[in-house]
Amino acid sequence: MRLLVTFEALKDQSYEKLYHHKFQGFIYNLIRDTEYRRLHDMKKYKFFCFSNIYPIKPMKEHEKRNWIVSSPDSGFIKILYSKLNEMKERGKEVRIGEYLFRIKELKMLRLKIKKRNLKLITATPIIIRIPRYKYEKYGIKSKRKYEFWRPSHNFEAFVNQLEGNIFKKWKEFHSKEIDEFPLFEIYRFRKPVSNHLVIDGNEIVVIGSLWEFHFSRLSQEQKKILEFAIDCGFGERNTYGFGFVNLKS
Repeated sequence: MRLLVTFEALKDQSYEKLYHHKFQGFIYNLIRDTEYRRLHDMKKYKFFCFSNIYPIKPMKEHEKRNWIVSSPDSGFIKILYSKLNEMKERGKEVRIGEYLFRIKELKMLRLKIKKRNLKLITATPIIIRIPRYKYEKYGIKSKRKYEFWRPSHNFEAFVNQLEGNIFKKWKEFHSKEIDEFPLFEIYRFRKPVSNHLVIDGNEIVVIGSLWEFHFSRLSQEQKKILEFAIDCGFGERNTYGFGFVNLKS
């Protein structure tokens, strides 16, 4: 499920590149007095992702910008909707980092894959980390405990880590096993992306990549898993907004 939030800018403001942890913090603040209040500290997948603010450009006062939060947990999305709707009804200002907004509109959406042929486009970079114990398998020479996937690495590493991550999330969310199978058909690499991310007050560099995924003959099982994966986000660091994917049929 997705929650589309339309903001109105309350001042002229530039586009923030280091927005990830600020929007993550905004979400955690919204759920701090709800049944999801312990989510931040739980050592497990969090099962949510979010888009960047779009259109991606500086904004003038009163201009509108959109933001989307997604999750396979409809209860989580409904609680966010309720909290944000309270702020909207009260006309409360929303401050996220240096951004200052007012909420103009809220809409809950349920993503459904209806056709056998479609295209998925990454709106934010997919982060894939390759652990040290797999270096030999993929021909990686490194002494670090993990390497971010990049075009110079084995493509098989990207595919295996991406699909493995999706199935791990599925099994944990549904608390049941499922036989793994190839999910993707055609991969179209767009470009690598380097981002700065603030974690626990420290700024780190993460390497991701932007993709298009094309499908021509989706099975019902593929549709089910992909709908779930799109709501979770692809790859890692989804709770910082990485791996946010849009469907283009």
